[in-house]
Amino acid sequence: MDIELHGLSPKQMALADIMWDLQETEAVESFIASLPPADQRDCRTIIELMQLACTDELEDVTEAKELLAQF
Repeated sequence: MDIELHGLSPKQMALADIMWDLQETEAVESFIASLPPADQRDCRTIIELMQLACTDELEDVTEAKELLAQF
């Protein structure tokens, strides 16, 4: 999935690229924990923006509905 975030500073874009490339949630959390508090807040905001952008890209939730129907 390709998403675009607009209006990020170069530093925020670098943080977003690093987090996007990490393969596991634990790795992202470890990375964020290694940063100063202001950068940690930026990362949390960037993650939220990524989640919202992904939600905007969703067009079909049929597969999710089928999966949930099993429960």
